[in-house]
Amino acid sequence: MAARAEDSEIQSKEEDYAMKPLGVKAIPDRTVQQRPTWSGKLEFILASVGYAVGLGNVWRFPYLCYRSGGGAFMIPYLTMLFLCGIPMLFLEFAVGQYIHLGPVHALAKICPLFKGVGLASVILSFVYSTYNITVMSWALYYLFNSFGAVLPWTSCNNTWNVVKNCSNGLLSNNNTLLQSATQQFFDYRLLEKTNGIEETGSFRWELFGFLILVWVFVYFGIFKGVKSTGKVVYFTATVPYLTLFALLINNIQLPGAMNGILYFVTPVWSKLFEVKVWVYAAAQVLNSIGVAFGCMISMASYNKFNNNIFRDALVVSFINSFTSILAGFVIFSAIGYMSHIHHLPVNNIATSGPGLVFVVYPEVLSTMPLFQLWSVLFFSMLVLLGLDSQFGTVEVAVTFLKDEFGPIILHYLKREELLTLVVCIVCFILGIPHVTQGGIYTFQLMDHYTAVVSLMFLALIEVVAVSWIFGVPKISLMVKQMLGETPNLYFRLCWLLLCPLLVLSILISSIVKYSPAQYGTYTYPLWAEYVGWCISMISLVWIPLGAIQEMYKNKGSFLQRLKTAVTPTINVEAEDLLPEKENTDSPACETLFTSTQ
Repeated sequence: MAARAEDSEIQSKEEDYAMKPLGVKAIPDRTVQQRPTWSGKLEFILASVGYAVGLGNVWRFPYLCYRSGGGAFMIPYLTMLFLCGIPMLFLEFAVGQYIHLGPVHALAKICPLFKGVGLASVILSFVYSTYNITVMSWALYYLFNSFGAVLPWTSCNNTWNVVKNCSNGLLSNNNTLLQSATQQFFDYRLLEKTNGIEETGSFRWELFGFLILVWVFVYFGIFKGVKSTGKVVYFTATVPYLTLFALLINNIQLPGAMNGILYFVTPVWSKLFEVKVWVYAAAQVLNSIGVAFGCMISMASYNKFNNNIFRDALVVSFINSFTSILAGFVIFSAIGYMSHIHHLPVNNIATSGPGLVFVVYPEVLSTMPLFQLWSVLFFSMLVLLGLDSQFGTVEVAVTFLKDEFGPIILHYLKREELLTLVVCIVCFILGIPHVTQGGIYTFQLMDHYTAVVSLMFLALIEVVAVSWIFGVPKISLMVKQMLGETPNLYFRLCWLLLCPLLVLSILISSIVKYSPAQYGTYTYPLWAEYVGWCISMISLVWIPLGAIQEMYKNKGSFLQRLKTAVTPTINVEAEDLLPEKENTDSPACETLFTSTQ
């Protein structure tokens, strides 16, 4: 149908959409055209690697390896990578690339009963993007403070120091009365933290300005969709590796470095018999790769139909794991050096979370030759690692809005770039509480209940919906139609049995060993725990709501409604409706994926 002349500008924008999304009524007299795709295969791989490889590779994996048996931890880690991580990543790539829609519409077509899972993953990514970006504002603060003649976190003679409790060096775990100068810089200069979440305090205007700056970076990285992200990731996804290798080469030449590396890799075989070590390994694999956030489905939805997602899943998984191991060598070679300088055991210096990169490592940097150079390189690397991950989480929300309300939004905003701008502004506003003086407490609370509690529920329900209800045979046929061959027995077995059981075991273990969120020695009040669970429910509540809505709108008895609700709305067996592999722009795509409702 011909578009009206006065709507020609809107029509030109709508050409970027691949098909009419599930449940959306297009504006009359408009034609929805082909969905945009990555300019090249490397862009998709780099974007996926950039999203998967983040700050957790630098601060969480090395510490988990250290506390879970050193080199012995690699056995459960690699086992979980091959049995759960790679198969689930391959599964999400397959769903996104085959259906060419974001997680909400893709999962709704696969299993209407669990269509809320896709929306829950979008909400989870959206919430995650509002607070996780705060870490980049911290990194920028350190970066801008790295250009002085003296690094400001190295002495106790500053206005923010509590001098009587300050030490110029790292401390033994037995010394609870003193704080290192780097810890006081983080607590009293960067954060200016209050005594608890009850005390919001005032704005940290410097962090507020850096937060605006980071969101500007994010916006210009994704404002053109895959067209801009695909170009930016050539820089943001590759430069951190140059920095990591440079730091490693420098660190291994420092005295005591080998002691730290040996501590990092020496196996403690008895740890392999502890269930929690295997749970740590599985949780680290899923969190690091980014399963159940919806991002991998979103990015794969912009692939051409016959892109080799099997190869991509292997490449992304291996690079992600390699980065974690590389970061472990970098961090522990530096910790060994600090152990040598301060005559302390390595286990008195190693720590987890932000403390590793904002307290311990700044102390390491201050003692190195050319410390300004290494400090600038290190904190620039942290910013780039965070940006790539932020691109992915924000893009999930943007993709959902385009798929669900694309024609309507274009009717009012006229340009897709404005939609991305609106999403970034909303995320920025919601993230403002984290740059107050009490922001570290809200940050830790949201991270605990969003990235830990919600994620495991979503991962379990997603893999059950796709592998058990939709079915491994249909998944295998989807892969065969895209790649020309059926997935081997290994992947089919993982999808059918191992992935669901492993994710279930992680979830059960997390519930049994549940502990409330904490920040250092600070224990959150009971009302804050309730707030944390409400944060979890913001995403999870859409799963039962979606199931109830689906059952309500169907006709017939309860069993008939249920049967309709678990029946997919795509026909993966109709190979004659699929686009030819040589011509991925075939309009038959639209015919195949149009909603049957």
